[in-house]
Amino acid sequence: MKAKLGIAPIAWWNDDLEELSDDVSLDECLSQASKAGFTGMETGRRFPMQAAELEPVLAQHHMRVCGGWFSGLLLDSELAAEKDRIAQQMALFKAVGAPCIVYGETAGTIQGIRSAPLATKRRLSEDEIKAYGRKMTAFGEWCSEQGMPIAYHHHMAAPIETETELDLLVRHSGIGLPILFDAGHMAFAGGDVLRVIDRHHARISHVHTKDVRMPVIDGLDRARESFLDAVIKGAFTVPGDGSLDFEAIVKRLASYGYEGWFVVEAEQDPVKSPPFKMAQIGHRELLRVMAAAGYTVEA
Repeated sequence: MKAKLGIAPIAWWNDDLEELSDDVSLDECLSQASKAGFTGMETGRRFPMQAAELEPVLAQHHMRVCGGWFSGLLLDSELAAEKDRIAQQMALFKAVGAPCIVYGETAGTIQGIRSAPLATKRRLSEDEIKAYGRKMTAFGEWCSEQGMPIAYHHHMAAPIETETELDLLVRHSGIGLPILFDAGHMAFAGGDVLRVIDRHHARISHVHTKDVRMPVIDGLDRARESFLDAVIKGAFTVPGDGSLDFEAIVKRLASYGYEGWFVVEAEQDPVKSPPFKMAQIGHRELLRVMAAAGYTVEA
C-alpha cells in the first residue's frame, strides 16, 4: 500500500487567530516543511489563488498541494450559492493537481470565536442532519463531476463535531460525500477514533493526523472556555508528541486498504512549539508508524 505525507500551514500561521502565527513567508514555510521530509502542503491564507503564481513556489521546494480548507455555508444556503463560492478554489486545485478540497461547515460554527464556550456550539436535530446530508451529498456529487472532489471535515465547535453527529451525517448522506477523518478532532470531541474508522472507512478519502494532549483537553471548562482557548492552551500537537496511538490508528486504516494522503495538521503556539521542530517530530513518527502498518511512503 502507498501513502503520501503532507502537512498544513496552520502550524506556521493560524487562520482563526492570526496573532498565534509565526512570522515566516510562504517560501520559508514550504522550505521548512520540505526539509522536514514532507512532499505535500495544504493551502492557507498566505497562498496565492492563481496557479501561475503558486506553481513556481511549490516546484522550488518539490512540494504539491495536498488539500486545503473551504469555509462552506451549505447548512444555511443553497447549492447554487455554494457552487459560486467554491469556483475559484476549485479552478486552482484542478490546475495544480490537488487531491481534494477540505469542506468545513462554517454556518453557525463557533470555532473562530474566542468568546464562545465549547458548550454553546450549534446542535442539529436528526431531521436537520437528514436534510443537510441530502444537500451535502448533492454538493459532493457535483464537485466530483467537476473534477475536484471534496472531503467533509468533522470539526470541533462546528455543527458536525461528535461521533454521533458524524454517524448521523453518514447515515443520511450518500457515497457522493467523502469524509475526512481527523483523529485529533474526533478524540477532542470524545469519540472513539478506531470505532469511527471501523464504521466509516468506506467513505474516508483524506486523513488528518492531528494529535492531542488529553491532559489539556480534560482540564478544559467547556461551559466557559472556547475552541481557541483550547488551542492556545496546547490541546493539539503533532503525532509523536501527544496522547494518541497513531500506530494503532494507521494500522486500522491500512486494514481497510486506505491509500492516499496522511496530513499533519496541528495548530499550536509557534513560540512554545516551533513549527519546524514539530514538523520534524511529526514526520519521524509518521515514518515509523507507516512502516509498522506496511505502507510504502511515496517521495
